[in-house]
Amino acid sequence: MLSPSLAQEIAGDTSAVIGFNVLITDAEGTVIGSGDSSRVGSFHEASVEVIRTQEPATHSASQAHQLRGVRPGVTLPLVTDGQAVGTVGITGTPAQVRRFGLLVKRQTEILLRESVMLRSRLLAERAAEKLLADIASYDPQVVEGDFLFFRAAELGFDLRLRRVAVAFEVTVPDRAHRRHGTPTRDMALVRSELLRTIREVFADPQDIIATTAPGWIGVLHRRPADQPVASLVGDCRRITDVIAAQGGLTARAGIGESAASIGALHDSYQDACDALRLGTRLAGNSPVHLITDLRVHQVLAAVGQPARNRLVGLTAADLRTQPDWPVLRDTITAWCESGFNLVRASAALHVHRNTVVYRMNKIEQITGRPLRDHRTTMALYLACLTDQLGSGGA
Repeated sequence: MLSPSLAQEIAGDTSAVIGFNVLITDAEGTVIGSGDSSRVGSFHEASVEVIRTQEPATHSASQAHQLRGVRPGVTLPLVTDGQAVGTVGITGTPAQVRRFGLLVKRQTEILLRESVMLRSRLLAERAAEKLLADIASYDPQVVEGDFLFFRAAELGFDLRLRRVAVAFEVTVPDRAHRRHGTPTRDMALVRSELLRTIREVFADPQDIIATTAPGWIGVLHRRPADQPVASLVGDCRRITDVIAAQGGLTARAGIGESAASIGALHDSYQDACDALRLGTRLAGNSPVHLITDLRVHQVLAAVGQPARNRLVGLTAADLRTQPDWPVLRDTITAWCESGFNLVRASAALHVHRNTVVYRMNKIEQITGRPLRDHRTTMALYLACLTDQLGSGGA
């Protein structure tokens, strides 16, 4: 419970501050930290009785001479949760060092509790990381779902509850996109800060939050039945805004589907990662992406690159030679996603409806096919989405 490295650090620093040698023993009376390093590893007989009684003791020169490994001074118990876990001793005449005794004891106990809490938190974080990694890579042919249910329950999580996966990616912008004067942030150093930011929003004790890779944080958020999608999107946007406001970082989020089983949670997390990757490439500056808006893109991204190239080449080859191809592509996409409604399409494109009519006529002239034929339009739509995806994978 009291590690030698922590004990040595406390003893060395405290000795330097008060000007008297400080030593720390474990629960067996063995010295594990001392301003006089030659005493580390020796037996301090006076500590045995102090640990047993949990009462401080002082020893004059003659008293110390009769005890093994003891020098004149004061010895006090280190108590945590009512249990003596060691002692702290200060070497010197009792009249000189007694006034430091209680102060050193309390400071050491505070540092010890902080160390225990930090270790406990780190162990909990590592366990959550392992659990999330196992869910992300879950294969029912390899791992029994009940095993993950049991492991999660040991950590206080009930995987039978309705959840939704969210994936966050935090990056350092390149120099061209960084605000003037903003320092570069080291992702490894801000890891705890990022986790704290996300936990402030996803604060349900059942929310599983863990880093999955440098700059990547996964969340298995307990989603109440009455939580609307817009509320979840708003929470994610709040997190990305807070991270961006910290300076030197940008953040994006992908959101999967709701799930209440191990297999569905696995799919939700994979969907969240896909939404993040695809949305970043397709949705411009928007920081939050829903997989429900990107299902067609997800399927296209899963198709081999040669097949995608053939689709674009054979369906939209003539259109892609036009100087205004990006505008024509956006028009086809808006026309389809607006339910083939001219008013809604013009509103989505932020142009007058006559402009949409002009563009559609141009597209029909170049392709030789009517846009009101659903088969033609859907083929062009898929070609436009494929072109947006580019040559990279999902």
